[in-house]
Amino acid sequence: MSFPNTFVLLGFSEFPWLERPLFAVVLVSYLLTLVGNSSIILLSLLDPRLQMPMYFFLDNLALLDLGLTCTIVPQLLTNLCVPDKTITSSRCITQVFVFCWIIASECALLSIMAIDRYVAICRPLQYTLIMRASVCVQMAAVCWSSGILNSLLQTTLTLQLHFCGHHTLDHFFCEVPGLIKLACGDSTASELALTSMTIPFGVMSSLLVLISYTFIARAVLKLPSAEGRHKVFSTCSSHLLVVTMYFGPGMYFYLKPSSESSQAKFISFFYCVITPLLNPLIYTLRNKDVKMAWKRILQCQGGVKALKAQSLPVH
Repeated sequence: MSFPNTFVLLGFSEFPWLERPLFAVVLVSYLLTLVGNSSIILLSLLDPRLQMPMYFFLDNLALLDLGLTCTIVPQLLTNLCVPDKTITSSRCITQVFVFCWIIASECALLSIMAIDRYVAICRPLQYTLIMRASVCVQMAAVCWSSGILNSLLQTTLTLQLHFCGHHTLDHFFCEVPGLIKLACGDSTASELALTSMTIPFGVMSSLLVLISYTFIARAVLKLPSAEGRHKVFSTCSSHLLVVTMYFGPGMYFYLKPSSESSQAKFISFFYCVITPLLNPLIYTLRNKDVKMAWKRILQCQGGVKALKAQSLPVH
């Protein structure tokens, strides 16, 4: 049998007592993720002081998080509140395509952001020359295009899988490893492609981050004052925390395929629902520039309202 018309997503049905509270958590997280990531993009567009390479890459990260959330979470919310947990083949393959695209692009982008921090701290006098606007756009384009190439490969091979009546995925979204497990024919090509793509996007990206922060740590330790070291560390801590949250669960999940299905689902849940929510919070709460930009916009809005109130005719 070729690709079926529908799949059944078991989701968290083995924990029926958890579905209702989980629905509330996912819904709140979804709304906050939309607001948080959208506000970061809007903020950088409105405030000229945030139109810098670091915030340009942060905007791209926010776009990727929005794409991941809007692809996975609506179906998860539906399955948590209705007994019919089916997903059509078109939606399933869309999840596969977008998920593979975003995962790969975000891996590449996080390594690029680490390089940006390296140049800013270790080559500060050359920063504006090296990280000029055209270079940043090219670097972001490489991240997005490499991700879509990975996605095209994974999706094409997934569509060629054959299924023999088993259409039940023990997961809350369609992902390539789960579909490979359901296939009854030869899935060697899909398995090989899935494994080989972890080298450039998983291993190489994390290695670039590690190398960048090794040089950054050496530069920080050479600073004479504790205040200077703290200032440099604070500029990198947000990105380092996001990198740890992103690569940690992902590597555990893909390097330990023998983990229990419930454990894998909760890891994926953190990765798909919680991480996109935490990213804007981390960058907002730990970044003075972003907090000052919010204050300027709110003060500006308050000033506009005051002027409008003063201009109203008195009767």
